[in-house]
Amino acid sequence: MPLTPMRVLLDDAAENGYGLAAFNVNNMEQIQAIMEAAHEIDAPVIVQASRGARKYSQDNYLRHLMLAAAELYPHIPVAMHQDHGNSPATCKSAIDMGFTSVMMDGSLKEDGETPADFDYNAKVTKEVVALAHKAGVSVEGELGCLGSLEHGMGEQEDGHGAKVALTHDQLLTDPAEAEEFVRQTGVDALAVAIGTSHGAYKFTRKPDGEVLAMSTIEAIHKRLPNCHMVMHGSSSVPQELQDIINANGGKIKQTWGVPVEEIQRGIKSGVRKINVDTDNRLAMTAAIREVLWKSPEKFDPRDYMKPARDAMKKVCLARMTSFGQAGRAKKIRCVTLAEMAKKYIV
Repeated sequence: MPLTPMRVLLDDAAENGYGLAAFNVNNMEQIQAIMEAAHEIDAPVIVQASRGARKYSQDNYLRHLMLAAAELYPHIPVAMHQDHGNSPATCKSAIDMGFTSVMMDGSLKEDGETPADFDYNAKVTKEVVALAHKAGVSVEGELGCLGSLEHGMGEQEDGHGAKVALTHDQLLTDPAEAEEFVRQTGVDALAVAIGTSHGAYKFTRKPDGEVLAMSTIEAIHKRLPNCHMVMHGSSSVPQELQDIINANGGKIKQTWGVPVEEIQRGIKSGVRKINVDTDNRLAMTAAIREVLWKSPEKFDPRDYMKPARDAMKKVCLARMTSFGQAGRAKKIRCVTLAEMAKKYIV
């Protein structure tokens, strides 16, 4: 099966009431972990790369790793997604490299740091939609800025994110604006701001409605029942992984992530794509630290990368199962980019 337009997966998720984990990747072992997990439980999957990941791995390496994944697992529908594109040019470069989905994050200006207004966001996102849909490529937009409702600050990941204090309105997507944004742009999916953030340090306590506004998702879903919503910064930051890292020489400060049960609540209200990155980083780091701490004589990268890959696969399996995508792969019909482009014209 060729790499799949993300819209095909989102539509199946909506029709059958489940969510799709979107896993960030930087290297071969991460892609292997994701695909092995998807194969084991017959799950469709979204694999995504940030601008930082594309720079780290280089586009051609990444593209051929993804093509290898599609070749080795032809029965698994896989979407290849550009995460947090900062400009139409970045999104075009991803489309040219074979990505089947792109995110135009117009919530920030092209520098990836300065909050943008609604009109700018709608303009650049609409531009990307027009470009992408001609090629059958799906588009995710974002309305509202990722950041903490606890302290009001934006956050950065791979050099992308607001560096300034944000207003409460900027930190929460307005449901009425969301409706207008989707109408103006024609995006396939909408990332919403609800108090989540990238990285491990999301919350200083187990989150409740004051710092994780799941009610915002429910309000948007009432206005846009057919809109595919996206939760960014949705790693759960398992305590056991924090403990393994710290028991083997690490210094992770106590922190809390997004509880899986809250994500499941979101799935009931239109969330179809859930971004997971930090949990996989923690899992791999925990495994590597444990090998090197307990066996300091080891020096073969395979001695610690195999356990790291297995640890990430375990997280992927858990998230795919919790989000309900297990068993759906065989039920999704292959749609090529060319076929999808014709659907957009209609």
